[in-house]
Amino acid sequence: MGWKTLLLAFGLLFLVAACSGSSGGSETTDSESGSPEPTASSSAPEPSGSSGDGKPLEGGRFVRLFVDPPSLDPHLTTDATSAQIIVEVFGGLVTIDRDLDVVADLAESWDVSDNGRVYTFRIRPDATFHDGKPVTAEDVRWSLERATDPLTESPNVDQYLGDIVGVEAKIAGDALEISGVRVINELTIEITIDGPKSFFLAKLTYPTAFVLDRENVEANPKNWFRKPNGTGPFKMTEYVVGETLILSRHDGYHLGSAKIAEVEMILSGGTSMLMYENDEIDIAGVGLADIDRLQEPSNSLNAELHQASPQFSIQYIGLNVNEPPLDDIKVRQALNLAIDKREIATIVLGDQVVPATGILPPGFPGFSESVSGYAFDPERAMQLLKESKYGNDLDNIPPITITTPGSFGANVSLDMEVVLAMWEKNLGIKTEFQQTEFATFLKDLNKRRFQMFDIGWIADYPDPENFLDILFYSDSSNNHTNYNNPVVDALLEQARVETDETKRFLIYNEVEQMILDDAPWIPLWYSGERYLLIKPYVKDYLQTPLIIPRLRHVYLTDK
Repeated sequence: MGWKTLLLAFGLLFLVAACSGSSGGSETTDSESGSPEPTASSSAPEPSGSSGDGKPLEGGRFVRLFVDPPSLDPHLTTDATSAQIIVEVFGGLVTIDRDLDVVADLAESWDVSDNGRVYTFRIRPDATFHDGKPVTAEDVRWSLERATDPLTESPNVDQYLGDIVGVEAKIAGDALEISGVRVINELTIEITIDGPKSFFLAKLTYPTAFVLDRENVEANPKNWFRKPNGTGPFKMTEYVVGETLILSRHDGYHLGSAKIAEVEMILSGGTSMLMYENDEIDIAGVGLADIDRLQEPSNSLNAELHQASPQFSIQYIGLNVNEPPLDDIKVRQALNLAIDKREIATIVLGDQVVPATGILPPGFPGFSESVSGYAFDPERAMQLLKESKYGNDLDNIPPITITTPGSFGANVSLDMEVVLAMWEKNLGIKTEFQQTEFATFLKDLNKRRFQMFDIGWIADYPDPENFLDILFYSDSSNNHTNYNNPVVDALLEQARVETDETKRFLIYNEVEQMILDDAPWIPLWYSGERYLLIKPYVKDYLQTPLIIPRLRHVYLTDK
């Protein structure tokens, strides 16, 4: 079978199966269609579903298809699926608004010292937990101590809170408390960081920094999150694993109560398109199999089709640089060069994704078109493979296994099927697939147990540090590839404290190019423009390029 024929065959299968979502700083796997975000435009997104007539309703229930979150503990979450729920139930000192700016949340204001190291936050007097109990500076302090406690085993606490003085000692077990956190009075807390870092506030918007109710946690340490006492716009009032998760409006929310009364997330599976057409859910992601017919003006659902800006996300294949044969840079480079991403994106994925040329997605702060990875060049790929230390015996090259999240027996995504076929055709390398359930996948990923893995990353905040430092600094807990380049480390450390934004971004551009040259990743796809079906009575459902609290803005009308 010719190569073009093979791709077309895969494409036909893809049309039958529909789009499974291979778009996805949190690890991702297509959230609007009910699967985890595999997968995170620099401008504010346009509200979806905001046109049309109808009288706004007071309350109502918004229904969507979703999946069970791997974790509902903010201090343990690393994935976009969990985060989408957590940001609605919990909150921290600051948050990110629909314009992608860092704004006040539990803190009503803050001051920063002249040296950029000391932040003094003042807690809102009206900020409360869902049970009505006021949020205090002590609650903030305890939450930070809990997140950094070695017994909590937060997988990425060093990345999101490690800038605070004393956190590293606490994580290492060398200190009982964080020296850089000090309660001034009931509603004032002071946090000292190790250097002037422009991204520090943005890091506090990630769930690892969210505020928890100590009494709630300590009353049931293993399962407290099944009945959490959060501070967010919604309470979690019901959760039946594999069946349903219900969020109910918190009427005392300090930033203004949600407009809808409830959000129902159906967890029992199903086909989102069919459920949408049967009026079982109010929103559905649109896959490749349905786009063409829905774009026809004559289709009854055409008026309900909405387009959103791409996410700040990237799908990639991670290569463990300590595992043979991936320990040889020429093998990693060859694997990059042997993939025709443009052909896969067009024929298999229907141009719903954008072939990735680098790490930072287009439109993201610090993105540069001058930074570029490896273009398709099968002849060069084969040459490099032969030049590698394994080139003398390519028939006996160490076996390669790629691990991807998915239920046992689930179909492997078609784009990955084609990637593996390209490696076999262009390099003679056969790769085995291994699938593990998503929660288990994340645990093993954080323990760096994979030789090669397929996953995505969606930005947690709009700064290149969220990609380049968190994922590639040698000591980062999120450096799942074991990548280690002392020059890159030194540049990343320099960028952290550079106060001139232009200079910072130039440093990150240099770092990104060096990482791409070293090839610990195979960047695959950036998010493309996304299509959703939204019922006409659903208004102000915001499609954002980041995972931020958004459901409180949604409202329903009577028609």
